[in-house]
Amino acid sequence: MNDQAQFAVGWGTLSLINAGLARAYDRSGLIWWLLSLLLGPIATFLLVILGKARPFV
Repeated sequence: MNDQAQFAVGWGTLSLINAGLARAYDRSGLIWWLLSLLLGPIATFLLVILGKARPFV
């Protein structure tokens, strides 16, 4: 496998991990999956910093 293919597999895997992490933090997995495809590790950082979503009252 060449370097570009490995990079794409890693980036795609990270986006799926971020979607699961977003669901664990009560956030939209689909939105964060799309953001992760664009932002990659920056989206992971944002998810960790933002933490759990607060419920609307």
